Amino acid sequence: MHISEPQGADGATTCAPFDAIIVGGSYAGLSAATQLARARRRVLVIDGGQRRNRYASHSHGFLTRDGSGTAAIAAEGKAQLLAYATVTWLDGTAWQAVASGDGFDVSLADGSVVHGRRLVLATGVIDELPTVEGLAERWGSSVFHCPYCHGYELEQGAIGVLATGPLSMHHALMLPDWGTVTFFLNGAFEPDAAQLAQLDARGVKLVRTPVAQIDGVADVLMADGSRHVMAGLFVATRTRLASSLAGDLGCLLEEGAMGPFVRTDEQKASSVPGVFCCGDAGRMAGSVAFAVADGAMAGIAAHRSLMLGLDQAAKPPSIFSPAPVTNAASALAR
Repeated sequence: MHISEPQGADGATTCAPFDAIIVGGSYAGLSAATQLARARRRVLVIDGGQRRNRYASHSHGFLTRDGSGTAAIAAEGKAQLLAYATVTWLDGTAWQAVASGDGFDVSLADGSVVHGRRLVLATGVIDELPTVEGLAERWGSSVFHCPYCHGYELEQGAIGVLATGPLSMHHALMLPDWGTVTFFLNGAFEPDAAQLAQLDARGVKLVRTPVAQIDGVADVLMADGSRHVMAGLFVATRTRLASSLAGDLGCLLEEGAMGPFVRTDEQKASSVPGVFCCGDAGRMAGSVAFAVADGAMAGIAAHRSLMLGLDQAAKPPSIFSPAPVTNAASALAR
């Protein structure tokens, strides 16, 4: 596996360490790398080519790109990023990262090692679907997890929610704004009296018969042979980190409603100095828009740490960390 190094003004290939290594070249990683590239820093992006939303053909809710192809957004972002001369792109997998000297050594799948002064983890998460026949094959096309991303296109039709646990109540209560909702409990969840009242107020139909299979577009076939014809089906997945790098480095994790994610501060810095995390791996829930915003913050913060060093006490005030304001009146007075 060969890494083509950026060239200096005399045309000679440089061998200095990278200012930052971005692990993950999807939306968050591209966004972080762009900020660093625009600060004229030497950036290496390592990408395994496994975008979380690769199963969905189109993206919605991202300003100016509503309805664009998910792959097209990523490809255009990559092309724009690679126009910066200080950026190197590597198709491959980062297997290990350890603190070393003034930064981090990242080991690649072929056994080679690259060094970066800062590390940005944009490694994403993996969705774990319930084991219902026919469900996985429709993931991203007629089985979804985000109403804001996919609900509008169902044209106010029949929408199913397949329960996976208490979090599925969130889907069941939200989705009546997008269509007529049937909540398939499937033995995974049973609403209490207060929740039943909420569901009734929202016009949600409950079905307790076990689910046997998903068929057609998103039809739900029941164990008793009955069929519910759905325009789309929503499932609250369980997620896990797609890479072990954060854990290997000692980054603290938090447990979200869907699964663990890397703990970060408001500037996307992890608990390990010099390591930043953005996108789905570093937040409780995500979308393309959230990932791009996360990445921009991580890239800016990584650049700032390169500029000022890792000693927090030596850093001057930042626009991203304003002084506390005691009340709204004092804020307006400023």
